[in-house]
Amino acid sequence: MEQCMRRPLSVLESYPVADQEEIHRLYLEERKDFDRKIVVLDDDPTGVQTVHGVYVYTDWSPENLLEGMEEENQMFFLLTNSRSFSPEKTEEVHRALARRTVEAARQTGKELLLVARGDSTLRGHYLLEPRVLRETLEEETGRKVHGLVICPFFCEGGRYTMEGVHYVREGEYLVPAGQTEFAADSTFGYQSSHLGEYVEEKSGGFYRKESCIHITMPYLRGKKYEEITSMLMAAEDFCPICVDAIAESDVEAFAICLLRAIKAGKEFVIRSAAAMPRVLGNVGSRPLLTRQELLGGAGEDACQGENAQMYGGLVLAGSHVKKTTAQLESLKKSRVPAEFVEFRVNACFEPGGLEKETELVIERAEEIMGQGRTAVVYTSRRLLAPEGMTGEELLNLSVKISDAVTGVAAGLHRQPRFLIAKGGITSSDVGTRGLGVRKAMVAGQAAPGIPVWKTGPESRFPGLSYIIFPGNVGEEDSLRKMVEMLA
Repeated sequence: MEQCMRRPLSVLESYPVADQEEIHRLYLEERKDFDRKIVVLDDDPTGVQTVHGVYVYTDWSPENLLEGMEEENQMFFLLTNSRSFSPEKTEEVHRALARRTVEAARQTGKELLLVARGDSTLRGHYLLEPRVLRETLEEETGRKVHGLVICPFFCEGGRYTMEGVHYVREGEYLVPAGQTEFAADSTFGYQSSHLGEYVEEKSGGFYRKESCIHITMPYLRGKKYEEITSMLMAAEDFCPICVDAIAESDVEAFAICLLRAIKAGKEFVIRSAAAMPRVLGNVGSRPLLTRQELLGGAGEDACQGENAQMYGGLVLAGSHVKKTTAQLESLKKSRVPAEFVEFRVNACFEPGGLEKETELVIERAEEIMGQGRTAVVYTSRRLLAPEGMTGEELLNLSVKISDAVTGVAAGLHRQPRFLIAKGGITSSDVGTRGLGVRKAMVAGQAAPGIPVWKTGPESRFPGLSYIIFPGNVGEEDSLRKMVEMLA
């Protein structure tokens, strides 16, 4: 395994400047006659952090899949929340979802392009999910899937790929992903920063670094579209295709060639972070959501009526990464009227402990919000787990804790002024089980990389702007600034 070195942020400026307008024009031209339905299977709710005006379905019923296929939008998302699943459950869910999706496409006369959206820091069932999708597609359609596109680039989160090495921005440096805290994840840890080596590591040597196709920056910035297309046309046997990118225009440059290869008869499954779905769905840019849009305009006025008591907001923080902890510490220094309420995760080792803790936290949070202040509910930063617990046992334990935190949202008696959930698994559980969302419109972003769902009429609090704040996104003061704006 190669030893990758951290690099100064300025290295991003060392490549030839991309002609973004020309690349976008070429992409739109190539996309004119591309009419496949793009279905994004998202392993947690943060995958919509670059899009707006698209729907997310949390209910995978055949009726909802048909509804998604018949939408005017070319792309829709299916929230699987599979990052919280065991490998066995992940395989079961993706096989069933792929079959249902193929059947819905068959009934509506659609052709499919499947995207497995995953973490931009390479955590999750990164190779398992696309493998299951490939196997099921081939079984159900009789058509071979030739390649697996891997593109973890996500600009808003500071994730870049150069010469095959994936980097995470930390201050003024780009740190190889395998040397970050994310690579030390207890369930989805890894060592390799080079995507080819990562694929080899995660596949147990089934795929070799040398057997992968590498689409590097010199090809993309050199406008070598014919060469890239030829490389894609040469893909066979679900060959991994590792894609560099340091700007969205690089993803568009690659997508030009990808569409050409698809039109020429090649089939692919895509494993990517949030940038690729935005490009494939041709989702335009829009400004960040304003305070008035987030709080609901008329709803805010109603709260300020003469006889109405202002009800406070709620922050639920389940993520344990360093960035989330630093953001919580920054929020504590704010002058915003807020109170922190610790959810004791170690109550999970007491009989009925999590249920009792949930009840206590709900009572305290509602008392705080009833005073017009913001309740910041956060899980203890340290879980005192017994020694020798396996990664899967730890994952199961974290799911139980997440379920209990979700119970805080489910147990509220009044709609909070705003609701922010911090962390992928937490935000998924709060959205689906706590708020009862079955279908939501992605309204846009509250801040770069921080998406907002507008909850549907079936949910516990219809029309709520539900802010999904990934654990590994934003600067140290991002959470504080958002709460100050809303509170």
